[in-house]
Amino acid sequence: MTKEKKKISLWKRLRERYRISVLDEETLTDHLHVRLSGWGAIVLIALLFLLTMGLFSLLILYTPVKNYLPGYSEDIRQQLIEETARIDSLGATLETQRQYLDVIKQVVAGEMHTDTVQSLDSMYIITREQLLEAKSEATADFIAQYEAKEKDNLQLFYVANTAPMLSFFRPAHGVIIQSFSEQEKRYGVMIQTPDKENVTSVLSGTIVCINYEINNTYSMIVQHTNYLSIYRNINKIIKRVGDVVQVGESIAIVDGKQLWFELWQDGKAINPEEVIAF
Repeated sequence: MTKEKKKISLWKRLRERYRISVLDEETLTDHLHVRLSGWGAIVLIALLFLLTMGLFSLLILYTPVKNYLPGYSEDIRQQLIEETARIDSLGATLETQRQYLDVIKQVVAGEMHTDTVQSLDSMYIITREQLLEAKSEATADFIAQYEAKEKDNLQLFYVANTAPMLSFFRPAHGVIIQSFSEQEKRYGVMIQTPDKENVTSVLSGTIVCINYEINNTYSMIVQHTNYLSIYRNINKIIKRVGDVVQVGESIAIVDGKQLWFELWQDGKAINPEEVIAF
């Protein structure tokens, strides 16, 4: 019975009406009064709470106050970093394109300062000389007899080879899957390379341009004596713009893709297969 009386009395209290008045302290004049039951007061407080939460949410969503909330500024900072990196990348790409066009203009106009190209790799020359010097007496006698017998032919051979010639190094190990063709406006060759293959400079020269391509690869241009070599579909760059490279020196890496190679002489494309032994 006691529990039931308590429940009935609590329900009656919630339904009983109360008067809330605002009185003047001196004259006790009733300026404002509100009559609410206990249940009405609970509903009114709930509505005020929901209204306050709604206004606070709108304040956060549509005002700069949200930037001061924990965690929100991290997203803004990350977005700013990404946008800054994108702007820097676009600026670097535009600068590289400008340098590329300047180099092409100078090459076509014949104003590009070229480097001195060695005829052969120095290490190859040293090794070749050592092998030629290390010969037995029998070998020396045979060479003397052969030179005496073929004196006239050897003299003609030496005269024919007195003109200087360039020794090109192949740009990469692999198989040519697409050849040079002026009719189809294909001014280079496509080389299928193995995984992580070194890309080497075909002659000694200076790297004048490195460009980032749309297909997530790089292209590189090396200036030689009246020659210009172009390498595309590169995955990793080893050298930088302005570096001086020797013939056969590694300049980049291609990772199991098709290396595109072009060779230009005095502004005219030449067939690489005619001067390079692939």
